Amino acid sequence: MKLQKPLKVAMFLAIGVGLAACGNRGGSVSVADAPPTDDGIIANNPETAALSYEKSSIWDVFGPNKSEQTGNVNRYLWAASLDVLNFLPLQSADPFTGVIITGYGTPPGGGRSYRATVHIKDPALEARSLSVALQTSGGRPVSAATARAVEDAILSRARQMRIADDKL
Repeated sequence: MKLQKPLKVAMFLAIGVGLAACGNRGGSVSVADAPPTDDGIIANNPETAALSYEKSSIWDVFGPNKSEQTGNVNRYLWAASLDVLNFLPLQSADPFTGVIITGYGTPPGGGRSYRATVHIKDPALEARSLSVALQTSGGRPVSAATARAVEDAILSRARQMRIADDKL
């Protein structure tokens, strides 16, 4: 049996309305089930215990997204952190809380191995939004100048990424 055109349109609209009703209307997500980390940053941070989604339905996915952030994390800082520290093995990454934890690895041209913990605290693309803690394989923290140099490299890369996006 061949369906008439108005009946096909009505079925299509009914399916679309049904999918739109499945959207998350201001619900929240708990990070209590997040995997525990060595320093407990994810589980013990009360500011990130519940996160709200800004998208409310399936139709919002098709709209433009010019935002620099996803939740409480600046997307350029997040991507730049992963890019700059790509020589370190990734142990844990939570884009909702802004925490990246790496394992020990040796930088290119270096002889000593390091591990890093990066915390992106704010959605702004600013130095105050980024905190990097580096540790040597012996468990000792590195100098403040070395940590600051890594932060500067991440911030520079994030700005380059933002400029490249503006050109598109």
